[in-house]
Amino acid sequence: MIATEIETYREQHAAFQRKSSPEWLVELRQQGLDAFTRLGLPTKRLEDWRFTNVSPLTANPYELSSLTSPDNEIVGDEINALVQQATLDESYHRLVFINGRYCEESSRLHDVSSGVIIDNLASVIRSRANEVRDQLSGGLDFDESAFAALNTAFIDDGAFIDIPDGVASDRPVHLVFLSTGSSRTVSHPRNLIRLGKGSTANVIESYLGNGDVYFTNSITQITLDESAELDHHKLQHEQIGALHIAMTRVDQRTSSHFRSHYFSFGGSLARNELDCVLDGERIETTLNGLYMPKGDQLMDCRTRIDHAKPNGNSHELYKGILDDKSKGVFNGKIFVRQDAQKTDAKQSNQALLLSDDASVNTKPQLEIYADDVRCTHGATIGELEEDALYYLRSRGIPIDFARKLLIFAFANDVVQGVELAAVRRHLESLLLSGHELSEDIL
Repeated sequence: MIATEIETYREQHAAFQRKSSPEWLVELRQQGLDAFTRLGLPTKRLEDWRFTNVSPLTANPYELSSLTSPDNEIVGDEINALVQQATLDESYHRLVFINGRYCEESSRLHDVSSGVIIDNLASVIRSRANEVRDQLSGGLDFDESAFAALNTAFIDDGAFIDIPDGVASDRPVHLVFLSTGSSRTVSHPRNLIRLGKGSTANVIESYLGNGDVYFTNSITQITLDESAELDHHKLQHEQIGALHIAMTRVDQRTSSHFRSHYFSFGGSLARNELDCVLDGERIETTLNGLYMPKGDQLMDCRTRIDHAKPNGNSHELYKGILDDKSKGVFNGKIFVRQDAQKTDAKQSNQALLLSDDASVNTKPQLEIYADDVRCTHGATIGELEEDALYYLRSRGIPIDFARKLLIFAFANDVVQGVELAAVRRHLESLLLSGHELSEDIL
C-alpha cells in the first residue's frame, strides 16, 4: 500500500479506538493494525495471491460506515426489502447486521433453548467480555494474513453463538449481513460460534447489499467440542461492484462432525478461505462448494484441511461454473501430520467453462508426512457436452433451457448435500433462473 493509504487507515483506526472498549480489546485492535501496516495489501508476487489481484482496494480508501453514516440513515424500507430478499424461512432464528453492526429491529429470535446464547458480539463484549476474550485473542493467527489483521484492527460486532453441552439447537440460525448506504464503505464482521460436547446446530451466513461499491472483510471462528456436529452454510450474494474477502477458521475436537456448504454468486472479486484443524481422533469433515462467476467476476476459493491426529476423515468437493470473461481460482490443500495415521482424505475440484473467454486456475495439493493413509485428489476442467445438448434439443427442449438443465445436473450433487429444505430450494431456484437474485424466485 502507498503511504497515504496507510495514513488513511490509521486515521480511521484512531477515531474507531476512541469508543469505549475493554483494555485488552483496544490492545488487540492495535496489534491488528500494526500487523496490517507491516504486511500491506498482498500482491500477485505472493504465491497465495498469484491469480487474485486486489489492486481495486488501492484506488480509493474504503471508510467505516460507523464513521460516515448515523444509524437512522440506513434503517427503513430499503433495509426491510433486503431483509425480505435474504429471508429463507421465517421459522429460523435471524440476526441482521447492517454495514457490520447489529440491527435489532430487523432481527428475530424465537424461544431459545435453555443455556443457548444467540447474540451479537458487541453486546457480549459489553456484558460478558471474559467469555470472548480468549476466543478473540488466541483463536486466530493474523500475523501473516493482511485481511485477517485488518479485520482484527476493527473488531466491533458480529454474531456470537454458544451452544452448551448436549443441546441440539431447536432451529437453524440465519446470520444476514447487509451492506448499504453511501459507496466505498467497508465492514469487518467477526463471528464466534462454539458448540459444546455432543451439541448440534445449523448456521447460515448470507451476504447481500445494494450499495454501489463496498467492501466486506469477514471472519468466522468456529470451535467444535467433542462429538459436536455443525452444518455451516454460506451464501455469498454481494452486489456486482462489491469486494468480498472472508476467512472461516474451524477447530475440531475428537469425534466432532463439521459440514461446510459454500455458494458464491456475487461480487466483482470474492475470495473465501476455509481453514479446518482436525485436532482429535475420529473426526469427520465435509467441505462442499459451488462458485458461479460471470461477466468479469473473479472468484477465489481456498481450503486447507489439517489432519493433526489419527483416524480422521475428510471429504471435499468444489465445483465451478464460469461464463463470459469470468475467472475462477481453486487452491485446496490437505495436510497430514506425522502422527495422523489412518487418515482418509478425498478432494475433488471440477470446473465447467461455458465460454471460450472464461478461465480457471486450480491447484489441488497433498502434503503427507504419515505412511498409513488413504489420500486422493483430482481436478477436471471441461465444457458442456454437445451430444447431451443435441439429445435434449432433439426432444423439443429449447437450447437455453437445455443448457440450464445440464448446468443444474452438474451442480446438483453439491446442492443436494444441503439438508435444510429452504436453503436447498433457494439454491435450486437460482440455478434454474441463471443465478440472478431477485424477489420473483425467492
